[in-house]
Amino acid sequence: MARKYSRKASANVERTMKKRKAGTLKSGRSGRKVKSRKQAIAIALSEARREGKKVPPKKRAKKKTSRKSGRKSKK
Repeated sequence: MARKYSRKASANVERTMKKRKAGTLKSGRSGRKVKSRKQAIAIALSEARREGKKVPPKKRAKKKTSRKSGRKSKK
Protein backbone atom coordinates (compact mmCIF):
# COMPACT_ATOMS: atom_id res chain seq x y z
CA MET A 1 0.00 0.00 0.00
CA ALA A 2 1.29 3.45 -0.90
CA ARG A 3 2.15 6.03 1.71
CA LYS A 4 -0.44 8.74 2.32
CA TYR A 5 2.25 11.33 3.15
CA SER A 6 5.78 11.46 1.78
CA ARG A 7 8.76 10.93 4.06
CA LYS A 8 9.77 14.57 3.54
CA ALA A 9 6.31 15.72 4.65
CA SER A 10 6.61 13.52 7.76
CA ALA A 11 10.01 15.06 8.52
CA ASN A 12 8.44 18.49 8.10
CA VAL A 13 5.77 17.61 10.70
CA GLU A 14 8.43 16.28 13.06
CA ARG A 15 10.48 19.48 12.76
CA THR A 16 7.40 21.62 13.39
CA MET A 17 6.43 19.60 16.47
CA LYS A 18 9.91 20.15 17.91
CA LYS A 19 9.54 23.89 17.31
CA ARG A 20 6.16 23.86 19.07
CA LYS A 21 7.59 22.00 22.04
CA ALA A 22 10.48 24.48 22.26
CA GLY A 23 7.94 27.34 22.16
CA THR A 24 9.28 28.96 18.99
CA LEU A 25 6.49 28.00 16.57
CA LYS A 26 4.29 30.93 15.63
CA SER A 27 1.10 31.06 13.61
CA GLY A 28 1.24 32.76 10.24
CA ARG A 29 -1.54 35.28 10.50
CA SER A 30 -1.45 36.55 14.08
CA GLY A 31 2.15 35.67 14.91
CA ARG A 32 1.15 34.22 18.30
CA LYS A 33 2.79 31.14 19.79
CA VAL A 34 1.17 27.87 18.78
CA LYS A 35 0.18 25.72 21.75
CA SER A 36 -2.18 23.24 20.11
CA ARG A 37 -0.78 19.98 18.74
CA LYS A 38 -3.41 19.87 15.99
CA GLN A 39 -2.62 23.42 14.89
CA ALA A 40 1.09 22.62 14.71
CA ILE A 41 0.40 19.61 12.47
CA ALA A 42 -1.90 21.71 10.26
CA ILE A 43 0.84 24.33 9.84
CA ALA A 44 3.41 21.67 8.91
CA LEU A 45 1.13 20.02 6.35
CA SER A 46 0.17 23.32 4.74
CA GLU A 47 3.88 24.19 4.41
CA ALA A 48 4.51 20.76 2.87
CA ARG A 49 1.68 21.33 0.36
CA ARG A 50 3.14 24.71 -0.55
CA GLU A 51 6.54 23.10 -1.17
CA GLY A 52 4.93 20.46 -3.42
CA LYS A 53 5.47 17.43 -1.21
CA LYS A 54 3.09 14.47 -1.36
CA VAL A 55 0.26 15.39 1.01
CA PRO A 56 -3.46 14.76 0.41
CA PRO A 57 -5.58 17.86 -0.25
CA LYS A 58 -7.24 19.66 2.62
CA LYS A 59 -10.65 18.33 3.65
CA ARG A 60 -13.42 20.63 2.56
CA ALA A 61 -16.63 21.37 4.40
CA LYS A 62 -19.66 19.76 2.84
CA LYS A 63 -21.97 22.12 1.03
CA LYS A 64 -25.43 22.51 2.45
CA THR A 65 -27.97 22.05 -0.28
CA SER A 66 -31.36 23.59 0.09
CA ARG A 67 -34.11 21.04 -0.11
CA LYS A 68 -37.04 22.02 -2.18
CA SER A 69 -40.29 20.49 -1.17
CA GLY A 70 -41.34 17.98 -3.79
CA ARG A 71 -44.84 17.71 -2.41
CA LYS A 72 -47.66 20.06 -3.13
CA SER A 73 -50.36 20.60 -0.61
CA LYS A 74 -53.68 18.95 -1.38
CA LYS A 75 -56.71 21.16 -1.62
